[in-house]
Amino acid sequence: MDALNTRQLDRLHDLVTDDFIDHGSPVPLPPGPDGYIAILTFVTEVLGVRYEVHDVVESGDTVAIRATAHGVNAVSPEGVMATGRPFAMKTAHFFRSRGGRLCEHWGIRDELDVLYQVGALTPPARLAVD
Repeated sequence: MDALNTRQLDRLHDLVTDDFIDHGSPVPLPPGPDGYIAILTFVTEVLGVRYEVHDVVESGDTVAIRATAHGVNAVSPEGVMATGRPFAMKTAHFFRSRGGRLCEHWGIRDELDVLYQVGALTPPARLAVD
């Protein structure tokens, strides 16, 4: 996440394998560092995302990261108008490594909460609990 927050995405050539797959990307990407750099360039330059890391857990060849992505609603996905409002999106990331480099990524994002935060959707009324 450091290369992302410091906008040093070229470092990914040394950090990910040539056949790296980002299973968490919202769009299909070519494998390897160039595909990963392409999506992260969009995330950092268009959405202005920076990550606040809360937890890092490592087990064997897998690293799990719980983080909050802070950014700005600057695009109009699926007909939702860009509002320019900031958002804080809860995320979880799972990376698998091989030979000291990352080879796979899976991401989980709370995109519904972001739609509430930027005003694209109205949150449901809270249910009364007796």
